[in-house]
Amino acid sequence: MRAEHNSDIIKQLTEFAKENDIELGEFTAIGALKNAKLGFYNQEEHEYQEIEIDSPHEIASCIGNISLKEGDSFVHAHAVLADEDGDTIAGHLVEGRVFAAEIHLRELKGEKIERKHDEITDLSLWEKK
Repeated sequence: MRAEHNSDIIKQLTEFAKENDIELGEFTAIGALKNAKLGFYNQEEHEYQEIEIDSPHEIASCIGNISLKEGDSFVHAHAVLADEDGDTIAGHLVEGRVFAAEIHLRELKGEKIERKHDEITDLSLWEKK
């Protein structure tokens, strides 16, 4: 699929998954973002530290999955982004304003998986239904 110009890539993927009843899937993406927000999970404090990126970056790599969380579609993505000098930054992709992007999405069938709160990490992790 092609991500819409100026859309938030995470929101667009989430809406697509909901509209198409995708409960489990995986995806990759390439393209460019106008700006983005990445997260780094602080393992000691159990919270995300967010990094705002206010300049255009190429999507050097983006991989993620779609699953259910509290019964709704949930997109989890990590990305490596490169600036005009080739310097990279990576992390959990919280949001990304699309300049142009192509997404390869594959729905997975079979086992039912849902995200549940994990006491040890304080994250919502996969669990068989």
